[in-house]
Amino acid sequence: MRIVIQRVSQASVDVVNELGTLDPTFDAQQIGLGYMILVGVADTDGETEIAWLAHKVLNLRVFEDAQGKMSRSIQDVGGEILSISQFTLYADVRKGNRPSFVKAGKPEHADLMWIKFNEALRSGGVPVYEGRFGAHMRVGLVNDGPVTVVIDTDTDMPHRE
Repeated sequence: MRIVIQRVSQASVDVVNELGTLDPTFDAQQIGLGYMILVGVADTDGETEIAWLAHKVLNLRVFEDAQGKMSRSIQDVGGEILSISQFTLYADVRKGNRPSFVKAGKPEHADLMWIKFNEALRSGGVPVYEGRFGAHMRVGLVNDGPVTVVIDTDTDMPHRE
């Protein structure tokens, strides 16, 4: 899994239909203080990656304490998460100018892993709001800091032999 976490003071998402207007079947989601997370899934991702990544997100200390030091987690500050599925995080741009997405997970698998990842985050007591998998979305946010962190289970997670 590959994620981009942005510490935000606010974030929102809505879904656009095929006519380019807001989809009335989707209730726009918005959060205050917390994380807006873009989530990419590969076909090799499973329960191990989800558990490790959710633990890392819930315990990441990027919120400031009274002395201005980044030492508080999202749980410590009572923050919220806006989770957006984002297959384009697996774009391969090494050849030509048109990205290849062959490393992105198949939709059925990616959707299931994204749902399970969001459930794992919720199990940590943090409210999680979601975009819509596979939809055209408009995401708005105010990056606080700015603080942006990229985590990739292929390169950051200690692998067990």
